[in-house]
Amino acid sequence: MSSILEGRQHIHMIGIGGSGMYPLAQVLHAKGYTLSGSDNNETDTLAAVRALGIPVQMGQRAENIEGADLVVYSAAIAKTNPERAAAEQSGVAMMERSELLGLVSEWYSEAVCLAGTHGKTTTSSMLAQILFTAGIDLSAVIGGKLPAIGGSGRAGSSDVFVCEACEYVDTFLHLSPDIAVILNIDADHMEYFKTMENLKASFTKFAQKSSRYVLYNGDDANSCEAMAKVTGKTMIRFGKGADCEWRASDIVHTPEQTTEFSVWHDGTLLGTAVLTVPGEHNVLNALAAIAAAHLVGLNFAQCEAGLREFHGAKRRFDIHAQVGGITVADDYGHHPAEIAATLRAAKAMPYKRVIAVHQPFTYTRTARLLDEFAEALEIADVVALTDIMGGREENTLGIFTRMLAEKIPDCIWFPQDETVPQTDARKYQNFDDVCEAICKIAQPGDLIITLGCGDVNKLSKQIADTLKAMQ
Repeated sequence: MSSILEGRQHIHMIGIGGSGMYPLAQVLHAKGYTLSGSDNNETDTLAAVRALGIPVQMGQRAENIEGADLVVYSAAIAKTNPERAAAEQSGVAMMERSELLGLVSEWYSEAVCLAGTHGKTTTSSMLAQILFTAGIDLSAVIGGKLPAIGGSGRAGSSDVFVCEACEYVDTFLHLSPDIAVILNIDADHMEYFKTMENLKASFTKFAQKSSRYVLYNGDDANSCEAMAKVTGKTMIRFGKGADCEWRASDIVHTPEQTTEFSVWHDGTLLGTAVLTVPGEHNVLNALAAIAAAHLVGLNFAQCEAGLREFHGAKRRFDIHAQVGGITVADDYGHHPAEIAATLRAAKAMPYKRVIAVHQPFTYTRTARLLDEFAEALEIADVVALTDIMGGREENTLGIFTRMLAEKIPDCIWFPQDETVPQTDARKYQNFDDVCEAICKIAQPGDLIITLGCGDVNKLSKQIADTLKAMQ
């Protein structure tokens, strides 16, 4: 274990119910640490934390950290947070969540860390499902909830660790992968990286940290360019290209809404894999999961069996309801490439119309990729937009939903008062208006899918509830 954890007995976690904190709490608890935590809202996750015997205080107060010899906080916890401020003043050791995750990754000899602009959660979940189905007692920290493991992570007794590796502000550089997986590299978080060269350089650094293998997308030019600079590792490509060590071919979308494809390894046909989640982009995600599982020691039959059990992670083409012949779903896609892949998958399914409801997330991303968002959303038959959720940003760019709506023919949107300071984007979300408009036009056979990484999933449930009430 890293020296900062040596001798530490009581670790306090601010926001212990968060999707990134809870899996770490599971692992630390299993390793014998005494834990405590705090949070602001009662959730099913907090109930699971308490079921482990970990005390949780509601609300953040300075006295909550008493007795702790290490305080862990996430990037979302401001310096003014009472517990973080108290830790600073008391001199107790402190650590940001991503740094702790990096230390935890050192404890495993088979740490599979999956990075990429798109598909991290889905592929991490696929790999976790494959390993779990095969009987591997894995540990995992993933970005979405996987039913098989009961949430966003688990603590196991084996040396296998599956970890989603996020590139935002270079947090993945804290990790110590044994197998580094690069799914793709696309322009995102450019308010931090500034240039594509900087972004690709960070992925190169991440891959270089691997102790053994680098598995990367041989069909993605940016990934290939970044990985060409990695030295001293066993480099393995996956993709549809003939020169990839792991290759997918003969992709077939069946009437049962499954996707079948042939899997090749080093020129040998291993068999046919079957996916129950839609979209050709998920073929590459599944291929990466199969290749990673093989490096851990599984055979193709085990991988194929695991994929059959995978029915998606939460907020990834997540079907909320079917009401009067109308399907209501939600998806985390918040980048044009992700939205386009999801909508193409939806259009390939036997729906009468695809109605896309998008919540733009962050002003910088929306402004920088305005044309790309419009092009992606136009794949849908009907498009509706909510107000922009600023997240961690303030609207210093003067960007509004109107500017995106004007680029999409017949787009449904609701004008907002652009003179109101956008200091708290949550105050301005017009979900009621959007819900009413969508429910009025929805017809049997339609798919309504909300898209975004903010809180637009709440709108998906609101639409489903409204449709039920209209029956």
